[in-house]
Amino acid sequence: MARHDHSHFRRLYRLMAGNFHPPPGKSRIAVALTYGAVCHVIFTAAVLAMIAAMYFGMSASFGQVPQPWAWVANIALIVQFPLAHSFLLSKRGRMILTRFAPAGHGPTLATTTYAIIASTQLLVLFTLWTPSGIIWWQAEGSALVVWSALYALAWLILIKASYDAGAEVQSGALGWMSLLQKIKPVFPDMPTVGLFRLIRQPIYVAFALTLWTVPVWTPDQLVLAVSYTAYCVLAPRLKERRFTQAYGERFTEYQAQVPYMVPRMRRLVARPRLARRR
Repeated sequence: MARHDHSHFRRLYRLMAGNFHPPPGKSRIAVALTYGAVCHVIFTAAVLAMIAAMYFGMSASFGQVPQPWAWVANIALIVQFPLAHSFLLSKRGRMILTRFAPAGHGPTLATTTYAIIASTQLLVLFTLWTPSGIIWWQAEGSALVVWSALYALAWLILIKASYDAGAEVQSGALGWMSLLQKIKPVFPDMPTVGLFRLIRQPIYVAFALTLWTVPVWTPDQLVLAVSYTAYCVLAPRLKERRFTQAYGERFTEYQAQVPYMVPRMRRLVARPRLARRR
């Protein structure tokens, strides 16, 4: 396992180190840096908005749609993310992503473009939500400390899972860094290390955990948690179809050995022996 983790770190290090010595090309460099800046600013804003909004049970946001239309608007905000998220990962969606960049740079910037769109969707969801104003339960004292710690732990697990899957892809960095260095984007191999040794979908499980470990509960948070937990359970099925097509027997063998979302106890202490075929 350590060897694979080190290889993952070295790949990230090489990609980042290459940014300091890009080949000449002012226009290409300008496009790459612009996309990178936009991507990471929106990505950071979206993550911070998610953390803050859910920590307070979606009870504080900037949405001001009057009732009863507020819930119609909120449901629309919930639905827009999974619909676009899943579509853009489809074959047709990936083709469309290549059109959101200057001519010739679309395929290289596709992962960055995808991250920009997804981050914008999340930022819109968590900043434009219209709170109901109803608070069912709010942790206080030692309970607040415990629930805050659990919430922080869920986010740390999500960060770890994203790193194991390929931080450069998850953050959108792969596209703009590849363009800056004038190289073809090299995607991480099928993830089988780290949390992926225990379950096949740790990112979705970790995100679901962030939905249910909040210290404030409202009708708003419950609707969000139920909706997105259902998405986290169902959406990876589409992802696994793509992985089956991309990796064939390697993925089906991994699929047979590693559970979908609930780890087996023996997986917590033993690494699955997966054949790494090319």
